[in-house]
Amino acid sequence: MRRAGLGEGSSGHYVASGYSVHEEENEHLQEGLRNKVSALKSLTIEIGTEVKYQNKMLDDMDSDFDSTGGLLGATIGRVKQLSRGSQTKLLCYMLLFCLFVFFVLYWFIKLR
Repeated sequence: MRRAGLGEGSSGHYVASGYSVHEEENEHLQEGLRNKVSALKSLTIEIGTEVKYQNKMLDDMDSDFDSTGGLLGATIGRVKQLSRGSQTKLLCYMLLFCLFVFFVLYWFIKLR
């Protein structure tokens, strides 16, 4: 009596080679999966590095903005102090100077 797939001679060789083909295919698929996993891992590491770099850049920009805000706040504070004191004449001169610069720039742009 013969069992299906378990024969003598060449049939036994066929069963063993069939198993080998499936085993090779599985190993090939496993290798492809390993490559994809390693690519995803390296991509994830690169994304993490980029996020850290972007966060550092944002922190640097925030500190620059804060220092600019501090400088602007100090300047506005000085202007308010000038307006509160008896130096209204100086504030008036400063305002007239700003208007003069504005009109000179306007005239220069209009002639272009």
